[in-house]
Amino acid sequence: MTEVKRISVLQPLYGTEVELVGEDGQTEPYRIAAEFEIGGRAYAGLQTREMRKNDETAFFRISVTAGSEPELETIDDEDEWELAAEAYDDLVFGGGETP
Repeated sequence: MTEVKRISVLQPLYGTEVELVGEDGQTEPYRIAAEFEIGGRAYAGLQTREMRKNDETAFFRISVTAGSEPELETIDDEDEWELAAEAYDDLVFGGGETP
């Protein structure tokens, strides 16, 4: 597996939570569970309060453009999403095994 590196892009700007706007136009707070880099791309693992209860995590690609705030992009590619999920497991649970 490609090397996974912890990064800190969102937390210095937003603290421990970010608010995302859903399809219904409502905002919902997400806890920043982890930020990491794989193969030169940055990702974030985010959780709502409900997701934490169900041990679920949403993954987003972090896009950084010079002179602007970072943006979170949906990961549409299934292989990329799996790569981000495995990297998150390695960082949070160690060795890719979930408890």
